Amino acid sequence: MIQFDYRNMLYSPQLKRALSPQQIEDMQGAIQEAHQEIEAQRKADILGFYALPEQDTGHIDSFIRQIDPRFDTMLILGIGGSALGNKALYSALRTERKLPRRVLVYDNVDPVFLHEILAEINLETTLFNVITKSGTTAETMAGYMILTDIIKQRFPDDYTRRIIITTDREKGFLRQVIQKEGYHSFIVPDNVGGRFSVLTDVGLLSSAFAGMDIAQLLKGAAAMRERAENSDIWANPAYLNGVMHFLYMRQGKNISVMMPYSNSLYDIADWYRQLWAESLGKRKDTRNRDIYVGQTPVKALGSTDQHSQVQLYAEGPFDKVFTFLKVQSFNHDYTIPNLHPDREEVSYLGGKKLSELLNAEALATAVALTNAGRPNASITFPTLDEYHVGEFVMMYEIQTVFTGMLLHIDPLDQPGVEAGKIATYALMGKKGYEEELERIKSLL
Repeated sequence: MIQFDYRNMLYSPQLKRALSPQQIEDMQGAIQEAHQEIEAQRKADILGFYALPEQDTGHIDSFIRQIDPRFDTMLILGIGGSALGNKALYSALRTERKLPRRVLVYDNVDPVFLHEILAEINLETTLFNVITKSGTTAETMAGYMILTDIIKQRFPDDYTRRIIITTDREKGFLRQVIQKEGYHSFIVPDNVGGRFSVLTDVGLLSSAFAGMDIAQLLKGAAAMRERAENSDIWANPAYLNGVMHFLYMRQGKNISVMMPYSNSLYDIADWYRQLWAESLGKRKDTRNRDIYVGQTPVKALGSTDQHSQVQLYAEGPFDKVFTFLKVQSFNHDYTIPNLHPDREEVSYLGGKKLSELLNAEALATAVALTNAGRPNASITFPTLDEYHVGEFVMMYEIQTVFTGMLLHIDPLDQPGVEAGKIATYALMGKKGYEEELERIKSLL
């Protein structure tokens, strides 16, 4: 199982501003209250992601078995929760597991980006998966219309087998398109929000297509869910990390830096950024009072950003909490040859594994930040595989909801995002948004 090392989050002679164990113990009442709220929402079927480990994935397995072997690429058309989870899972496992098929994601309406993707893929061997629950997401629908037009012109006789749509079970524009065209379709569940949807059809279909063992992803998620039900806060990594971040927010540490020491985990930090920012960044509490809370998530890459960001982290403002992601055992490694045994400048590296150097740098950065009084934690993956990635996903989804309960906000809504969507509709001339357009013009 993944290991959560929180020692550098607690008080020590170096970490004078850090939390004491007693401060965490003193939170037991609030922790229990947040837990009870989570349990109530689970029973009300609001927190659907909790039940995902038990879902039936037979429809996905059946679809993958009947795919024409010529299809070796899946292009995801989605944004936010419809895209970041797919990227995170694929990036984490594509090299470690030697995945036989590839997954690409078009999640920004930059026309040059689309041009580059079209230049890279072979239309003949690519499936296109359109993911949007509402069927009205402007960015996704623009990509859908452009690419569907291209596919229909190129493959007029069999375009329907090249397009997949993942959307609402019953309603919405795309459900009507599916019924008319006969496209393969998958479901975005009603009780699982986009940023929590990576372990639904949204993320599992592309993962299974690429060659991942999605049963192991769900098994790992189930194991973490069980750990997160432990009433002992010190044995519950999701709640413990959540309460620590909550207490540090109250100290003014409003930046959370996630720093993977593995290129494969870099996109997981992107997935975390949306989950943490969109869930916790709220103006109103559950009583509709203005509170303006949230913690800004930042990603960094070890060892690259030791040479670009760590100077700020070690000597800049005391406004950050750090989480290092590490891999204990890599499936691929290299031994550094001792090419200059007579030179002390480099001979100490000779005979060492590249992974040894990487993990030594992770530890060294943690030591440096601790000595500088900066709280930090580490999450270690024994290996990068589906089971441990599933554990991590469930840990952070539970941690995010739990922290939202401590903050007394709704971690499932995103009113600030909706405001931007409405402005986009108005600017693009969507019918019914004329009044909003006039309001925008008055501000220009």
